[in-house]
Amino acid sequence: MAIIEVNDAGFKEEIGSGITLVDFWAPWCGPCKMIAPILEELAPEVEGKANIAKLNVDENQATASEYEVMSIPTLILFKDGEPVDKVVGFQPKEQLAALIEKHA
Repeated sequence: MAIIEVNDAGFKEEIGSGITLVDFWAPWCGPCKMIAPILEELAPEVEGKANIAKLNVDENQATASEYEVMSIPTLILFKDGEPVDKVVGFQPKEQLAALIEKHA
């Protein structure tokens, strides 16, 4: 499954059911660029358990503000629309997989 691009307008709908790991990022962010290929690699491995989505904080400030994203990358795990876990900064693939497993 491919990573979903989400925005302020459709955010609640996209994360409304199941488990979704949302990457709050920006194009100018170095660690965000480092984590992107890890998320691409992880997406097919968690298919059926979780979705992975990306939200550009520069273009979607309302959602970033609502979830108090102060630094990027911030990854928030949502379960049925509610945030259940949050990590800030670069994370290795194993740690992100474990985060999803914990709530799957």
